[in-house]
Amino acid sequence: MITKFKSITNLAVFQNFVWDATIRDDGNNVVLFKPINIFYGRNYSGKTTLSRIIRALETGNISDKYENPQFEVSIQDISDVTQTNLTTHGKKIRVFNEDFVKDNLRFIINSDENITPFAIIGGNAIIEEEIKKLKEDLGQEENTEQVINASGFYLELKNASVTATTALLAYQTENNNLTQQLSYKATNNPNGIKYKSEKFGDQNYNINKLQNDIASVLETSFQPLTDDEVTQKQNLLNEKTNPDIPGIVKPNLDLNTLNTKAKELITKSISSSNKIEQLLKDAILNRWVKEGRQLHKDKLEQCSFCGNDISEERWNELDSHFDEESEKLEKEIDALITEIENSIRNVDILLQINKNAFYSKFHSDLDTLILQRQKAIDSIKSELNRVKEKLIERKNDLLSSKTYDDIIDNSQQVEDCWTAFETLRTQANEYSNSLGTEQAEAKRLLRLREVNDFVTTIQYTTVTTRIQTLKATSDTEAQNKQAVEDKIKQQITQIEDKERLMKDEEKGALKVNEYLNNFFGHDFLTLQALEEADVLGGKKIRFEIVRNGKKAHHLSEGECSLIAFCYFMAKLEDVETKGSKPIIWIDDPISSLDSNHIFFVYSLINAEIIAKMEFEQIFISTHNLDFLKYLKRLPNALNKNQCAYFLISREKEESRIRIMPRYLKDYVTEFNFLFHQIYMCSTADPDDEEQHSLFYNFGNNTRKFLEAFLYYKYPNANDQIEKLTKFFGENRQASTMTDRINNELSHLEGLFERSMIPIDAPEMKKTATFILNKIKEKDNEQYEALLLSIGVEIVIT
Repeated sequence: MITKFKSITNLAVFQNFVWDATIRDDGNNVVLFKPINIFYGRNYSGKTTLSRIIRALETGNISDKYENPQFEVSIQDISDVTQTNLTTHGKKIRVFNEDFVKDNLRFIINSDENITPFAIIGGNAIIEEEIKKLKEDLGQEENTEQVINASGFYLELKNASVTATTALLAYQTENNNLTQQLSYKATNNPNGIKYKSEKFGDQNYNINKLQNDIASVLETSFQPLTDDEVTQKQNLLNEKTNPDIPGIVKPNLDLNTLNTKAKELITKSISSSNKIEQLLKDAILNRWVKEGRQLHKDKLEQCSFCGNDISEERWNELDSHFDEESEKLEKEIDALITEIENSIRNVDILLQINKNAFYSKFHSDLDTLILQRQKAIDSIKSELNRVKEKLIERKNDLLSSKTYDDIIDNSQQVEDCWTAFETLRTQANEYSNSLGTEQAEAKRLLRLREVNDFVTTIQYTTVTTRIQTLKATSDTEAQNKQAVEDKIKQQITQIEDKERLMKDEEKGALKVNEYLNNFFGHDFLTLQALEEADVLGGKKIRFEIVRNGKKAHHLSEGECSLIAFCYFMAKLEDVETKGSKPIIWIDDPISSLDSNHIFFVYSLINAEIIAKMEFEQIFISTHNLDFLKYLKRLPNALNKNQCAYFLISREKEESRIRIMPRYLKDYVTEFNFLFHQIYMCSTADPDDEEQHSLFYNFGNNTRKFLEAFLYYKYPNANDQIEKLTKFFGENRQASTMTDRINNELSHLEGLFERSMIPIDAPEMKKTATFILNKIKEKDNEQYEALLLSIGVEIVIT
C-alpha cells in the first residue's frame, strides 16, 4: 500500500513539496494514505500531475518533458520508489488519467486511429467451472488490511511458513548461541585465545581456526596434556636461550689398587717370636702397653702407673715385642687410611650437576640422573668406609691378621652417570638452536588442551548434535514450504493456461458496452471488436466505436469521457488485472459530464470496485463538489481508519497537498456546516478562550445560514428583512436580533467603532439559542434532520 508522496520536486506545479512537513493532523501527527483516498482540487491545481507519478510506477517511465523531475513515493514494507527505480515495487497499479486515454483510446484524439483491444475471461462454461475449482483449491492470500483470512493452498502455505519459520528460528538461535560462544573463545578481548598469543601462539586466531582445533581434539587418537605436562610446557615458554653447558671431567676411581693394598695390610701376618705372650692374647692391653712405651721411652725410668723401676731387660722385651715390622705395618695402615679418607672426600665432589644450567624440559631426566649419581656415590663411600674400619681394626690389633672382603666396585655406575650427563649436556646445547620450534609446539599443545577443556565445558558434541537435528528439521520444513509454493505456482499456471484458452477480446468490448448501457443508458453508442488479418497472416483484433451501426465520428466531450471511463473500468477485468487487487488511481473521471452521469460514474465505481473489494488501495480525485458529495457515500468513507481526504490547492505557480478542511470533509453542504456552527455556539462556554472563534464568526455564519434557509422557506418574499420578519415575528427581540445580524455582527463598514469593542459572547450564545428554538418551533421535523446531519443524537422524550 502506498503511504505517502514523501517528496516532489521539479514536477509541474509541485516544487520542493515535503509530505511530513505539510500533512499533519491537529495533534501534529503525520497523516498517511488509507485504503480509500479522496482528493479534491480545482482545475489546474495538480491532480493530474499526482496521477502521472503513480502511472509512472505502472508503466516504468515518466514524460521526458519534465526537466529533472524528482519524487519519492513511500510504499509499506518496500523501499521508497523514485524516478530512478520505477519498477522495483512489484505492485500491480492501474491509473485512469488523460495519459491512459491517449495511450489506449487514440480514436478520441484522431478518428482515423483505433482503440487498443484487450481480452477478458469468458465463453466456456466447462473451462470456467474448472477454473473456479482450481481457484477454490488455490484459495486466497491473507490480507490484514481488508480482513481476509488465508484459505486453500495459501492457508497451507501460511501454516507451512509458520512451521518453517519456527524451525529456522530454533536452529538459528541454537547455532547463533554456539557461534557466539566460539567467537568469544576465539577472539574476545582480553579472554580469547587470540589475545593470549604468548601462551597459545597465534595472534591471528579466529573462529575458523578454533573450529579446526576442535576437529583435532575430537579425534579418537587425540590425548590432551596432563596437568603436569601443562606445567612443563608453561615453564618451557618461560625459557630464554642458555649459554652452552661446559663438560665435566670423567670420573677416574681406582678402587682396585685400594682394595689390593687394604687386603694386603689387613691379612698380613707378623712373627710371634720374641713377643710377650700376654700382650699377644690381649689386643687392648697390647695397645695400652704400646702407648705407655711411647710415653716412657727415653723419658722416664719408673713406671708412671705402678711406680716400679723399668729394667733394662724389660725395655729389651718391649722393644722385641714392638719391633720394626710392627711399626712399619702400622705406618702403612695409617697411610692407607689417610688415602681412603681422601678418596671419600673426592668421591663426594665427583660429577656435580647444576640443574639450573639446563632447560626445564631436561629437568625431569636430570632429577633421575642426580638420584642415580648419588646412589652410586653413596655405595662407593660405604665400601671405602668399610675398608677404613677394617684398617683401623687391624691397626688396633697389629699382631693379629684379619679376614678381608673385597671392595664392591660401583665406580662403573658413576661413569655411566657421567655418560648420561654428557648426553643430556649435548642435547641441551643443541636444544638452544631448536628452542623456538619447541616453544611453538608447546603453545600448540597448550592451545589444544585449552580447546579440549572448552569443548568439554560447553558440551560441544551434544550441542552440535542438537544443532544438526534442528538444521535437518529446518531444512525439511523449508522443503515442505517450498513444495507448497511450487504447488501454488503450478496451480496458478494451470489457472492461467485455462484462462488463456478463454481469452476473448470481443468480451472486452461487450464489457464496455455493458457499462455504457447498464449504468449510463447509452445503447446507441457501442464498442465493437473487429477481426482482421495481420501482416503474418494471423488474427488481429481492434476496437472501434460505433453509433447506430456505423463508425462514430465527432464524439462530444461527454461521450469521450464516458467511453474512456467505461473502457478503463472494463479493462480492470482483463487477463492481466482481474483478481490481482491492484492499486487504482482515478483522476477526475467526470469531466464534461452532467449531474446524472456524475452519479452514474459514482455508482459504477461503488458497484464494480468498492463493493467487490477488487482493489488493494484506491485514489479518486475530482474538481466537482457534487461528485465529492457522492464519494462521501462510499462504504467506509466515514471510517477514518479506512478513508482519508486531501485537498490540492494552488498558490500562484506552486501547488501543495493538505488535509481536507472539515467543512468539505464532514458536511454534505456548506449549509450543514453553518448550522453546525450556530449549534456549537448555542452550547459553547463563553468563558472558554479556545471557543472564541465560534463567537467571532457568529455574525457571518448566521447571516449566510439564514440567507439560504429563508430563501427556500419564503421564495416569494422581496428582501431579507421581510423574510426575517416573517420567520421571527414582529416582537422587539426579533427586530433587534435581525438588525444586529444583518448589520453590526457581520459588518464593520460604517461601524468602525464596533471593531474597538470586545465581542459580547453571552449575547451571541443567547441569539444562537433563539434561532434554533425558532427553527424547532416552525418545523421540528427539519430541525431534527439538521441535527442528525451534524451528528447530534435526538433524545426522544
